[in-house]
Amino acid sequence: MDNCKPCGGAIPLCMVSEFDLPLDLVDRKVRKMKMISPSNVAVDIGRTLAPHEYIGMVRREVLDAYLRSRAQSVGAEVVNGLFLRYEAPKEPNGSYVVHYNHYDGSNGKVGGEKRSFEVDAIVGADGANSRVAKDMGAGDYEYAIAFQERVKIPDDKMVYYEERAEMYVGDDVSPDFYGWVFPKCDHVAVGTGTVTHKADIKKFQAATRLRAKDKIEGGKIIRVEAHPIPEHPRPK
Repeated sequence: MDNCKPCGGAIPLCMVSEFDLPLDLVDRKVRKMKMISPSNVAVDIGRTLAPHEYIGMVRREVLDAYLRSRAQSVGAEVVNGLFLRYEAPKEPNGSYVVHYNHYDGSNGKVGGEKRSFEVDAIVGADGANSRVAKDMGAGDYEYAIAFQERVKIPDDKMVYYEERAEMYVGDDVSPDFYGWVFPKCDHVAVGTGTVTHKADIKKFQAATRLRAKDKIEGGKIIRVEAHPIPEHPRPK
């Protein structure tokens, strides 16, 4: 569970109330947004937000841990494991059998211990590279690769990003996506993405850092994250 899916970490205000999330999970409340053109002309785009509205910035490792613990508190059994395959029911209304590698550190096995259990249903919420989707033959889809670095910048520079997010556009940062600087709790996330030029993602990331250089100068990279983002649902 220390390899949870990274993300820009933005949640709209409606999700906070819909999922009854405690406000202390929200690191930053973004109320100001800038779109920055290839020639570095900046335009404010957050003026449609009402005074009480914001885009909440969270850290996925914090949010995901909270959701897991809350599910556990109301009866879910949390298992730290790696899904391997499943067996479909052999009769109507029968159970699925899930096979997985179990990790709890007690057996001393590096690859985990092979186990299985029966369930009534399987929800394959295991990311863009879903093993469940592959096992059931759900088909492939196009995806973007997102890459971001969390950067601890000096306190005086962090003031600028207190409730502001930036989005950079241009072929230097991505031919089909955009670059970003999002505020986190005590640092910023600097990143970009692409669907069409995945092999060049590190080049685009370097360009995003360069475009934001004056505002993140003196910063230290404290974490690097990358993950595929689905462009549309799977065929099946």
